[in-house]
Amino acid sequence: MKSGKKKTTIVLKILLGLFLATVLFVLAVNIAVVVRTKDRVFRTDEVDLEGADCILVLGAGVRSDGTPSHMLEDRLLVGIDLYERGLAPMLLMSGDHGTKEYDEVNAMKRFAVQRGVDADDVFMDHAGFSTYESICRAKEIFGAKKIIIVSQEYHLYRAIHLADVFGIDAIGVSADLRTYVGQSARDAREIAARTKDFFSGIVKPKPKYLGDPIDLTGSGSVTNDRN
Repeated sequence: MKSGKKKTTIVLKILLGLFLATVLFVLAVNIAVVVRTKDRVFRTDEVDLEGADCILVLGAGVRSDGTPSHMLEDRLLVGIDLYERGLAPMLLMSGDHGTKEYDEVNAMKRFAVQRGVDADDVFMDHAGFSTYESICRAKEIFGAKKIIIVSQEYHLYRAIHLADVFGIDAIGVSADLRTYVGQSARDAREIAARTKDFFSGIVKPKPKYLGDPIDLTGSGSVTNDRN
């Protein structure tokens, strides 16, 4: 009987040790990602950059009527502001257009064009299903070498880390223009997402879709209606 209890105690100690080691590893990864990238995260009024190929606006939720959610609207407003200030000649809208019914990127382009952006200056990446895929495809499909990434601050650390993985010279610009409902849950999920993409950056899996190269110096109309 005592032998059985002793074995159970040993197993519990091993499991507890593994749990603590995992927690410490996850914390270490998150701290490392944030510390390495935080000096490249800026507010819109702090940005002074020349020679960027494009402004990469990362997708977020779209409402059932096709209008951007608050988070996505703020990303678009910041991206448009940077474009109008001449920080890059093109906007690259990268998001989820996995089905005909759900389409982030056309909603993003429509929003920008309605606010005066030349349609030819707006490219769409229809297969930006994740941050990893958006960054990878910016390099592999669109040939971007120097970019400005626009998203909320909590998200930018991971995006810049992935840009480093793919050899892209990147800075991030925060689109935190208001308080967002459910941000605590997003912050918690981001801890797991940073850990996942830390490993993705080592393994470098191929995105779900690649495709033919697209020249960012041309017209964004070449990306219209792509799937």
